[in-house]
Amino acid sequence: MFNVQMYNGTRQENYTLVIKQLNALLEGENNTIANLANASALLNQFLDRLNWVGFYLVEGENELVLGPFQGLPACVRIPFGKGVCGTSAVKMETIRVEDVHQFPGHIACDAASQSEIVIPLIKDGRLLGVLDIDSPEKDRFDELDQEMLEKFTAALVAHL
Repeated sequence: MFNVQMYNGTRQENYTLVIKQLNALLEGENNTIANLANASALLNQFLDRLNWVGFYLVEGENELVLGPFQGLPACVRIPFGKGVCGTSAVKMETIRVEDVHQFPGHIACDAASQSEIVIPLIKDGRLLGVLDIDSPEKDRFDELDQEMLEKFTAALVAHL
């Protein structure tokens, strides 16, 4: 349906196009798992130099559980406050880590991961989960990635 390999604009223009594609892909669909699965697949196809992209969803009072993803098998449960995902969940803010080995309490689900960005999914002031993206390169994610991935997740949350 979408050929993201055809992008040849600036990075910001390409991100904007992916967000438009996300909205078109999810229009009229309200199944959370289906929408998260398509969102992770879209990002996996669009972004380069990644080894994992997916979602952890809030379960109970203080835990994240693995949701739809693209990549190697992953940790199933992450307590709030643990690792990058759990820290993002508690703070309800994006965390961008240049070198995961320097992040206190980093959870190494994939030894190849070197950098990570985690964006919380917040709807009506309530945390639904987090988008977690890992790269085998240090310092893979910059300010533009953060800004545009936050816009991507805002568009996604509108469909959840």
